[in-house]
Amino acid sequence: MLNGKIVLPGGAGLVGQNLVARLLRRGCKNIVVLDKHRHNIQVLRNMHPELTVEYADLSRSGPWEEHFKGADSVVMLQAQIGGIDYQEFVDNNVESTRLILNAIQRHSVPYLVHISSSVVESVADDFYTRSKIAQEKMVLESGIPCPVLRPTLMFGWFDRKHLGWLSRFMQKVPVFPVPGNGRFMRQPLYVGDFCDVIVSCLENRRGPGVYNISGHEKIDYIDIIREIRKATRSSTAIVCIPYWLFHALLATWAVFDRNPPFTTQQLAALVAKDEFEVIDWPGIFGVKATSFAQAVDETFNDPQYSKVALEF
Repeated sequence: MLNGKIVLPGGAGLVGQNLVARLLRRGCKNIVVLDKHRHNIQVLRNMHPELTVEYADLSRSGPWEEHFKGADSVVMLQAQIGGIDYQEFVDNNVESTRLILNAIQRHSVPYLVHISSSVVESVADDFYTRSKIAQEKMVLESGIPCPVLRPTLMFGWFDRKHLGWLSRFMQKVPVFPVPGNGRFMRQPLYVGDFCDVIVSCLENRRGPGVYNISGHEKIDYIDIIREIRKATRSSTAIVCIPYWLFHALLATWAVFDRNPPFTTQQLAALVAKDEFEVIDWPGIFGVKATSFAQAVDETFNDPQYSKVALEF
């Protein structure tokens, strides 16, 4: 059902911005976005002034909880993805979830879609993985029946991290360093496809279950970089450097940047050799999977959204 009130905690991030664009295209008018990233909130307000977009620290109780009153659906999107302070992951992935679930139960919201992550099944052990495991466990034990979606690495319009940051970095440097030989298999997921899965859940009231929404194409990291270079028409040279040197460069960067775009923990996750289950989510949810090459082209060459970048 798309004609009721839809609340999007964490809705000013990558998935939220893409989801809002697609919901508006489908005629949704009553969308409430709650987020605490002021720059990204303003980006959303500038593009869609008709929306209710409110600053809210979801890890702290506050007036924002009243927005759940009369809500028809909630899509739980808030997430701390990067950073070097573990408490930020606890606050933004775990504590915020506890408060949102309490608000859903208190206001008897009839439907929830929870956005988890494929990392809950990863061999990696980092701040993001630990906090997302705790978050998903909390949702499943809450007694609130809902679909739990576990996407892999996502990219698309508004990408402030991952492929979006890589493309911007590529435009600034003559040489693009890649750790080792770059042969680290990824299963990137186009955020547009993932948003179509979310919309399908909202429209059809998909029942409880855990769904691994993995990219259907397995692509090595270095080939992802090459596809970005092609789509952005960059002339940057791609150069493989030793893993230890790449790690040292990231560690040095973190000394000067409290919120670096790529951390040593994320580097370890990159080379962890994860391979996630691929299910027939296009068939299950009735959506079309976009090829990686087409999705990269849409990401960096869309006339309306490709130049809009969020902050970390």
